[in-house]
Amino acid sequence: MTKRIYLDYAATTPVDKRVLKEMMPYFSEEFGNSMSLHSFGQVSKLDLENSRQVLADLLNAKPAEIIFTGSATESNNTVLKGIAFAKKSGPDFTKATQGKHIIISSIEHPCIIESSKWLQKQGFEITKLPVDKFGMVNPEDVKSAIKENTILVSVIHASNEIGTIQPIAEIGKICREKGVLFHTDASQSFGKEPIDVEKMNIDLLTASAHKIYGPKGVGLLFIRQGTRIEPLLHGGGQESGVRGSTVNVAGIVGFAKAAEICGKEIKKENKRQIALRNKLIKEVLKIKNSHLNGHPEKRLANNANFSFDFIEGESLLMQLDMEGIACSTGSACSSFKLEPSHVLMATGLKHEQAHGSLRVSIGRFTTKKDIEKIIKVLPKIVEHIRQISPYGH
Repeated sequence: MTKRIYLDYAATTPVDKRVLKEMMPYFSEEFGNSMSLHSFGQVSKLDLENSRQVLADLLNAKPAEIIFTGSATESNNTVLKGIAFAKKSGPDFTKATQGKHIIISSIEHPCIIESSKWLQKQGFEITKLPVDKFGMVNPEDVKSAIKENTILVSVIHASNEIGTIQPIAEIGKICREKGVLFHTDASQSFGKEPIDVEKMNIDLLTASAHKIYGPKGVGLLFIRQGTRIEPLLHGGGQESGVRGSTVNVAGIVGFAKAAEICGKEIKKENKRQIALRNKLIKEVLKIKNSHLNGHPEKRLANNANFSFDFIEGESLLMQLDMEGIACSTGSACSSFKLEPSHVLMATGLKHEQAHGSLRVSIGRFTTKKDIEKIIKVLPKIVEHIRQISPYGH
């Protein structure tokens, strides 16, 4: 039987055994509701707050500024809709020219883009910032786009598809000077890149447990103290009233443990992954008519995104899967769509080039042998598909 090789860590990660061990007692022993006043509840409450402290420390934030959610998608929806409707219900919105404008980048995750489309239907104005051929946002474009009625700028920290890392601190500084709230979706970068919400001028930040070897179903939202935000979920006052719902203590404890491990291992692990990634990029680019997508240097340690001329991406994935190798051809959330990646199209790729993309994302459990295997089989697969491709070659 062919050994299965997982190279789709940007989509999700396996739960680290150290994380699973930390979580286990909370399923059957320490199961109390953190809002309960008895000892069972208070034990859960203490563990919840300890986890909040761990995650706050990693971001250089205050524990009270950390809100737990059910996913990064929920966090991102809460930011855009919560800020928009907090402004709508506030004094700024009484004037027709104030409080209706939101800026996002053209390479955001679908949950940001779809939330923006929804807000447009509610009367808000959305500006999409362009990116260069490497998928980089120009801070000067942010400055130019901000208007008197701009209430929020949201720029992804690192692209989930092409791995490009944005100049977040510089963009945040511009927003701070203009008096506009700044949010970044750090789902892909949290645990992989150092993040300091103070130094980087971040007002709101999204992160997710399942991207860093924690459990699915747990997200994080950093909200700077003093920021008005309207909740999406109203309930029993959990999470400082920002997110009603009984909290997932087991998942949150796992999230904190996963983040703690990342914090300790980030330098060593990034160095190891960069070496594997660079070896992969070097060898794959030897394939005729192949291209690297994203910034050649300012990219996540674990991300390599390629496009191959005269290739259809889904065929490439299926052939790799038959060899026991799991990769992606775009964002996992939209991988069943037939449209080409909006991220790759934003960088200037043609329709057929975007369709011929391959995202290889490595992780903690990726070995040198795994990389050698894909380097060995990929050229043959590309050659075979090109021979039968309707795109020509």
